[in-house]
Amino acid sequence: MSRSSRTRSAVRTLATVALAPIVAGSLLAATAASSSAAASQEAETGKAKPTVVLVHGAFADASSWSDVIRRLRHDGYPVVSAANPLRGLSEDAAYVRSVLATVAGPVVLVGHSYGGSVITQAAAGDPDVKALVYIAAFIPEAGESAGELAGKFPGSTLGETLNTASYPLPGGGTGTELTIKQERFRKQFAADVPATTAAIMAATQRPVSTLALEEKAAEAAWKDIRSYALIAGKDNNIPPKAQQWMAERADARTVTVEGASHAVSVSEPAAVTDLIRRAARDIR
Repeated sequence: MSRSSRTRSAVRTLATVALAPIVAGSLLAATAASSSAAASQEAETGKAKPTVVLVHGAFADASSWSDVIRRLRHDGYPVVSAANPLRGLSEDAAYVRSVLATVAGPVVLVGHSYGGSVITQAAAGDPDVKALVYIAAFIPEAGESAGELAGKFPGSTLGETLNTASYPLPGGGTGTELTIKQERFRKQFAADVPATTAAIMAATQRPVSTLALEEKAAEAAWKDIRSYALIAGKDNNIPPKAQQWMAERADARTVTVEGASHAVSVSEPAAVTDLIRRAARDIR
């Protein structure tokens, strides 16, 4: 399919699926603002900066990138923060591909947590994705699921903190979705985040379908695209040893934030932004 055909198809898809706001406003407004920033940068340097596309993971939403977005936009980077559906890996990856189809030029694609699985599949075969950045994230090989990787090394306490609920599936039957118990959220997910902020994150967390965590990756884009990884040293969701092992396997350029919780994009936005900047500079 041609790039223009993909774009027309994606626009039709996005007409019925809302994207989360980028700090404030819709994706279209944010994309327009980002395009303006890109144009200004191009006028100053003769070369536009790549667009940074951010994909959140389970138990979070697009606002978890807010402080990272502010820093990137201050530096003149166009930014899009996608609302990951969290329904199933193939479905979520297809959605992120539809977002990528609306972005012109090179892309730095960033995933947090389960969002790492999504970008690994979504970027496969896309020549415009020039770098993958994994933030306390899964980096699966084809045939691996997020749940499988989370259990590869000891240390995750996530299973002890979960609520479950049923929801109807489009073709009939029911699925199961997971949330973290609000009273356990800060210790489990965001131990280094202020209590008031963590309480808001707990109340606004997005549930993830068990299908998303159980579905195996079909492709591994990191085999063909330069990758970067940030390891959260105090992560109670994805054990740091698992993060390190996946990063080494992917030959990712890696940094470690020793005291960071799983919510490192909220607690350590400067470190997260620095790694994204590094990835962007390397492709320019």
